[in-house]
Amino acid sequence: MGNSKSGAVSKEILEDLKMNTKFTEVEIVQWYENFQKQCPTGRISKDDFEAIYGRFFPDSSAQTYAHHVFRSFDTNDDGTLDFKEYIIALHLTSTGKTTRKLEWAFSLFDVDKNGYITKSEVREICAAIFKLIPPQEVAKLPSDENTADKRADKLWSYFDKGENDRVAEGEFLKGVMENDGALRLIQYEPSK
Repeated sequence: MGNSKSGAVSKEILEDLKMNTKFTEVEIVQWYENFQKQCPTGRISKDDFEAIYGRFFPDSSAQTYAHHVFRSFDTNDDGTLDFKEYIIALHLTSTGKTTRKLEWAFSLFDVDKNGYITKSEVREICAAIFKLIPPQEVAKLPSDENTADKRADKLWSYFDKGENDRVAEGEFLKGVMENDGALRLIQYEPSK
């Protein structure tokens, strides 16, 4: 991962992350130094990732959602993330470009990794997202979005599919990009 002599992030990874994320060189180096302290093996486990992710949502339960985020970025299914996978995860879940973020969102919702999303997968991820929402914010949600199931039903309706149908990636991207409501339902943005 990094330069073994100095413990610094490699120039190749640094340049790649600067080009493909919103992070500056200084930020990436700082993230890397922290990552190395927290994960001296150069890899982060699912449990550690969930603990870190939970710190971003102190007023809610982030574990289920963090589990799915981790799964979607553990592209080689080895149960760990390296530094680059970790930074890409942070970038895409926070401020990635819309198309890339939606491609990632599709992989998040595609729980069984078969290239399609079913309504049951939408329910599973909407339930995880819903757990991120603090109770005081749930109380302010519209009546057709104030439970995880209602949110899943509303999101599914944007794809114009039956209960047992499935949605391919292109349909997902199109459905979400054409509907601000769908875009809002596939994520949770804490109120500032």
